[in-house]
Amino acid sequence: MKKAAWMAGCALALSILGAAGAQAETTLRIMWYSDGNEGEVMNDLLRRFEEKNKDVKVVLDQVPFKAINETLPVQLASGQGPDLARITDMGGLAPYLLDVRSHVKDAAYWEQNYGPFLQWMRVPGNTTAIPGYMTQLTVTGPFVNKTLFEQAGVAMPGANATWEDWAKAAKAVADKVQAPFPVAFDRSGHRFFGLAVSQGAQMAETGGELKPVDDGFKRAAKLVVDWHKAGVMSKELWGAVSGTAYRGANEEFKNAQVVFYESGSWQTAQFDKTIGDAFDWIAVPTPCGPANCSGMPGGAALVALKTSSYPAEVGRLLDYLASEEVAGEFYARTLFVPGHIGLAKKGIAYKSASPQAAAALKVFGDAVGKLDPVAYRIQGDPSSRIVFNAAISRLGQVVVGETSLDDAYQRISADVAQQIAERKKKQ
Repeated sequence: MKKAAWMAGCALALSILGAAGAQAETTLRIMWYSDGNEGEVMNDLLRRFEEKNKDVKVVLDQVPFKAINETLPVQLASGQGPDLARITDMGGLAPYLLDVRSHVKDAAYWEQNYGPFLQWMRVPGNTTAIPGYMTQLTVTGPFVNKTLFEQAGVAMPGANATWEDWAKAAKAVADKVQAPFPVAFDRSGHRFFGLAVSQGAQMAETGGELKPVDDGFKRAAKLVVDWHKAGVMSKELWGAVSGTAYRGANEEFKNAQVVFYESGSWQTAQFDKTIGDAFDWIAVPTPCGPANCSGMPGGAALVALKTSSYPAEVGRLLDYLASEEVAGEFYARTLFVPGHIGLAKKGIAYKSASPQAAAALKVFGDAVGKLDPVAYRIQGDPSSRIVFNAAISRLGQVVVGETSLDDAYQRISADVAQQIAERKKKQ
């Protein structure tokens, strides 16, 4: 009896130990923001990963985009942070990204399908690092309230229309239907450069010094300022916040207050859900400037961070999420333009998209092929965020009447030079 009891006790102990061993030994934390339903979709995919990887638990910490843009860089600079994060400022945060090349199964797969975007995540001079993958490729471009055009009896500009063509048409519509916002731009340096690149902005480096303000930049800045003076754009949007603060106009567009809204592909899923068929909304090709008809590329990447103590597990997770099958499902369910070369060539079947959303995604997908090489270079420049912030901060001051354009140009150049110098001191 004693022997039987002892054996039973051993069996119980072994079963407890076995159960404990089956529990996750490693917890990975992801700092994540969402524009639409992507957090919900990602959580679903992570639960499936955990089912196949019992030794790893993944926690998705969902935060506002402001935390990604402002809080995360401060944390990383102090040596703190999560294991992974979904970020947009890839060039600026590149020094803090973890290279998981040695922890993925097939580096060639990554290079083949994510290669052009891996360059955005690498520090200058590095040609091999695999820090993460694109959860979406974005492209700037306009949404238009087609219903307002029809109610006003104004014809929409056709193919290869200029920014001036659209501004004139939108103002005519707004005047007839009493819409408060003929043209709205997200108060964002990235969105401003969607206009500036078409005007010929280069953001070139001369003699080792970045030149953010050139003739193309000035043409775009003057358009924005003149549109505010003429009532084409409203100070109620850009003047509502100051400094580098972001201000979108998606709420105003959803409420049928905006005729022409310059934002981008990432808004499609949100509009599909929140507008539905309340009015006829469409995406249209990026208007043309004297240089080209290009917008700005961008996107969000899920990246590994040097603050993680579990590089092997992080690499395993990224391998799973970046696989063609899983990434393809994520893009399809979130209505995102794929940041994966193979899937972009095959095409994504957006089964959950309404006809309006599917049509918008087609427009944005086609726009990727029209992106100018300068736009890709600007987006990948490690100093792009510095330039974007300086531009929107100083142009915002011009819009509200605090300074002149010429003064803003000088201050933008000074701001950029100062911040680049400060960053170099810290490196």
